[in-house]
Amino acid sequence: MSIELNMSVSSYSRQRVLLHWLSAAVILWTLLSGFLVAGFEVSTHIKESVAFFNVSLTTVFIPFYVWRLFLFFTHTRFSGMSSLAPVEALALFVHALIYLIVGAVLVTGVLMMDRPIDVFGVVEFGQPLNDPRLTALFATVHMWACVVLSLLLTAHIGAVIVHEACNHRVLRRMSLRQCGKPAPERLE
Repeated sequence: MSIELNMSVSSYSRQRVLLHWLSAAVILWTLLSGFLVAGFEVSTHIKESVAFFNVSLTTVFIPFYVWRLFLFFTHTRFSGMSSLAPVEALALFVHALIYLIVGAVLVTGVLMMDRPIDVFGVVEFGQPLNDPRLTALFATVHMWACVVLSLLLTAHIGAVIVHEACNHRVLRRMSLRQCGKPAPERLE
């Protein structure tokens, strides 16, 4: 079972592969640790430490995410969109949703802050909003966006497992050893 997308994707540069795995590490860590401290009883110290680290980490991650988004749109030429098979359209839709929801999680994560944003004790940004109703609203949107992102990433990882089981080596394409080598035209 092989799924080919009718989209032209240049081979992945080292930069795109590194940004993919950086994104995966940051997103998976912050989702898992965030849900852990929110859903289980942990000490106040652990909860505050995870919150501090995750706020710092994701603040530093924002420019990398913007760069990754830019590279995705400049390296992917969308052609023949109307001729996509339903499964191809679904794959494109899920990838686009992942980018959109990651952006929503990052933006709402900033806007929900009820205190200044301290980045690893090196730099501090002022609290963007002072209205507690707005910060509470963005905290709620942030939480639900994280739930949606978790579901999308579960589907994404599941699709990778299915592709690998069908001998369609998508992980090899995203390895540092394969960067810049010609690859079949598939969506990232």
